[in-house]
Amino acid sequence: MKLKTLYRKAVAAGMANDPRGPKELRRILDDERTKSKKLKEDERDGWEEDRLFNPYADTRILAGDPATEVKKVIVGIDMEVGEVLLAYTLNRDRAEKIDLVIAHHPQGIALAQLPEVMRLQSDMLAAFGVNISVAEQLMDKRIGEVERRVLPVNHNRAVDAARLLGLPMMCVHTPADNCVNTYLTALFEKERPARLKDAVDALKRIPEYGKAVRRMAGPKIVSGSENARCGKISMEMTGGTEGAKTIYEQYAISGVSTIVGMHISEEALENAKKAHLNVIIAGHVSSDTLGLNLLFDELEKDGPLSYVDASGFERIRASER
Repeated sequence: MKLKTLYRKAVAAGMANDPRGPKELRRILDDERTKSKKLKEDERDGWEEDRLFNPYADTRILAGDPATEVKKVIVGIDMEVGEVLLAYTLNRDRAEKIDLVIAHHPQGIALAQLPEVMRLQSDMLAAFGVNISVAEQLMDKRIGEVERRVLPVNHNRAVDAARLLGLPMMCVHTPADNCVNTYLTALFEKERPARLKDAVDALKRIPEYGKAVRRMAGPKIVSGSENARCGKISMEMTGGTEGAKTIYEQYAISGVSTIVGMHISEEALENAKKAHLNVIIAGHVSSDTLGLNLLFDELEKDGPLSYVDASGFERIRASER
């Protein structure tokens, strides 16, 4: 399929799995359409046409012609300059004919806009019973922190490398994270694990997490004991990056007992412990890999792709899960 088709299908898969639902997504896109009509001439350089159909600022075509025909892709969790050079070397020395570099974590303009997708977390918190004004104000503070952290980063290093080497490149972040969030939420609703050890066992039965166990990076309980009861479980697998570090007391008040996430900072973990919450870390790279695999399962319904696995990613199809 063409690169622009692959890109749009990835966005569509993300929207189909977005925890906010179609009504809220339509509102977001309608707001962008209204905003686009009111832009002054000097504001147009800081706005993209993609915003009219893509609500995920951290997912973009970064380099190359959107009309490029894509048959073989090299995919990795972090595709930086080294991985881009690897793709070029494979093309040159092994005649791999790689058509596209796909990164999960954002690069270029997608990295610069990462804080924007974090607003998704406010809706997720509200769905678990956290007062929306509390959720939004706590998230606003955290979004500001991430924005200031991302601002000085050299966003375009890997993208420039891809452009100079003539390799098309894109990144798919929140759409893949939405897929894993939906998948694990449905799994836990079906299995209803009683205790933390049951939840961990359920994760380990998923190939991506099972393989992580063998790499000594499997799911781990970081707050609570194996025999602690799960209670109400909150899945934290999407929303750009770690959310508000002070939200955990509100989680406890809303009735949540257990949080399952990709990763957690020490400060956030201490706050979760103070709120007497259980926390299971499923694994970062393994969760990202699962999300990408679920996304690619959807993309391949319209035709097969060939993969070169790199940077922590391994293609595992639905038939193997």
